[in-house]
Amino acid sequence: MLPRPFPLLFAALAATLATAACAQTTAAPPAAASVPAPVNDPQLPRVRAALEAAERGQFDAAQYADLARHPLYGWVEYAGLRRNIDSVGNAQAQSFLGRYGNQAAGTAFREVWLAAAARREDWPAFMAAWKPELAKNTGLRCAELSARQALRQADAQWTRDAQAVWTASGKALPNECDAPMALLAAQGGLTSELRWRRIDAAAAEWLPAVMRSAARGLPADEQAQANDYAAFLEAVNERALSWPKTERSRRMASYGLARLGKSAPVAAEAQLPKYANALGFSDEDRGRVLYQVALWTVASYEPESAQRLANVPAVSYDERLHEWRAREAMSRSDWAGALAAIRRMGPKQRNDSRWQYFEARLTERAGDKAGADRLYRDAARKPEFHGFLAADRVGLPYALCPLIPNDTAAAKAAIARDGAVLRAMGLYKIERKSWATREWDEALSRFDDDQRRIAVEVAQSYGWFDRAVFSLSKDPQGKPKPDELRLYQLRFPLHHDDTIRRESARNGLDPAWVAAEIRAESVFDPTARSGANAMGLMQVLPTTGANVARRLGLPWGGASSLYDSDTNIVLGTAYLRELLDKYGGQPYFAMAGYNAGPAPLARWQSQRPGMDADFWIETISYKETREYVARVLAFSVIYDWRLNGDAMNLTDRMRGRIDAPRKRFACPLAAAPAAKTP
Repeated sequence: MLPRPFPLLFAALAATLATAACAQTTAAPPAAASVPAPVNDPQLPRVRAALEAAERGQFDAAQYADLARHPLYGWVEYAGLRRNIDSVGNAQAQSFLGRYGNQAAGTAFREVWLAAAARREDWPAFMAAWKPELAKNTGLRCAELSARQALRQADAQWTRDAQAVWTASGKALPNECDAPMALLAAQGGLTSELRWRRIDAAAAEWLPAVMRSAARGLPADEQAQANDYAAFLEAVNERALSWPKTERSRRMASYGLARLGKSAPVAAEAQLPKYANALGFSDEDRGRVLYQVALWTVASYEPESAQRLANVPAVSYDERLHEWRAREAMSRSDWAGALAAIRRMGPKQRNDSRWQYFEARLTERAGDKAGADRLYRDAARKPEFHGFLAADRVGLPYALCPLIPNDTAAAKAAIARDGAVLRAMGLYKIERKSWATREWDEALSRFDDDQRRIAVEVAQSYGWFDRAVFSLSKDPQGKPKPDELRLYQLRFPLHHDDTIRRESARNGLDPAWVAAEIRAESVFDPTARSGANAMGLMQVLPTTGANVARRLGLPWGGASSLYDSDTNIVLGTAYLRELLDKYGGQPYFAMAGYNAGPAPLARWQSQRPGMDADFWIETISYKETREYVARVLAFSVIYDWRLNGDAMNLTDRMRGRIDAPRKRFACPLAAAPAAKTP
């Protein structure tokens, strides 16, 4: 997702922001503190050409002698070596690892080199290049077991390591694991108990083929039973009625019926009593089946949904099913049932701003205004979609507590000069994002929290905006960093200001909405491309782009023109306008249609005509679309703040007004509870 024109940052926005934690009012943020300007490297086109030549097998080192000292030359070498990896000699490989072994290019080469050494069973070369941190790759981990075995190192620790691979999950193992697992079995290291552990894990994953594979070394009678369990998962059959009445048999039967419940809920529901009675199902076993029956019924709001949700034993209810019970009642306008469903949620789930807001809405409908107000005020403390809606209901300002770091120029310059950061930025600019990400991850693994945040600023100065999304809120080890969610300037970048404003005005759209769509769709990456072939900043499909261009009377330059930022915004905003007009001026319908397409939207509209916008959004069947609409609306509020220092009332925005009253932002005096932030 690589911007070509680099930042056209918005002009400095309104006044000074009150300090981080809890100021009474929250103005628009000041312009971001500067980082060193991106280095304009005139050799990058040459590096790109050298990489492409290396990948074609046409690289001539003498022709590119001027790049020999370039920071990205290691990747040029890597590209050539990878192309001919099976013919690379040990000396050549060790030379490369000696020069680049501690860099991302060295790690990338080490992985392909180890795989090649394993294929030709050159185990000394494999062990010479092996590093324990590569064991997270199961294929390489199994190759390392084969290497140790071939080098006569299959000791007790080898057995424990091989057993750990065997029991790690119920998923299929890669082919590289066949030989070490066969040796483990031959040495008696795969006991019946370990085989059954893997069979149980595979059954929980609904993987009968893995169950059969794991059963092959069992005694004949146990193998037959395991294979019968696998057959039941594939197709429910009455042989299970004569299974031994053990806990494992009950679980296996419930797994098979649950799997059936996902595709044929009526059949699973009808057959459950027979097997439950024969094998003595517990509530947990019954619940495993009824959970799937209910889930795959309610996801389409079928008429039996309420009854099937009620049939699930309490022991099997989780947050997902609690949500669907509330959502299903809302879809039928059963307000009392929806309120009761929310009040059956656990404390953590019930205190989420989403359910606080809907509990307040439903409490208000039930006539308890004072109780509703308390819930609205609690929800309004959270800078999220439902928190913003709650603030509208009780006339509060929107809660926002931005964190504006005060970093020194020296600290920023040091990060900007870091070798891995510079390599990452160079690779990003020549559209080698996967390699750039490897360099980026290597740098972040060495950085503390402040350095990591500064690195995000550096990336944004190069136009690489999604690093704020993927590199903040958690450190590289996965430790949560909730305060980093308050870095709104980084997490909500502004780019292509002139085009967004111009095309929003041309189409009568709120520019904050357009910016929010871009943030949600691509994080301002002009070369983003989805699996469905949606392209560019606003993820426009080529067919859509061609049709919109034709209707506008604009020349169509083909699908690749969608990677041009101006073209993409011109066509994307015009398409938003078309959707808005088609769906009666209601942005939440347009957003749902933009994400899911016209057919699902038409179904949802016909199922719940006239429903209030907030309830309609919450009852969208597709989780992706439901969250997308809420996310874009919340992002619109944040971008309105970034652009203007205040924001249009979200409730009015949701209904399509662009001249609605505006409201201010304020940081609550008491620290808000930790919550997911948009």
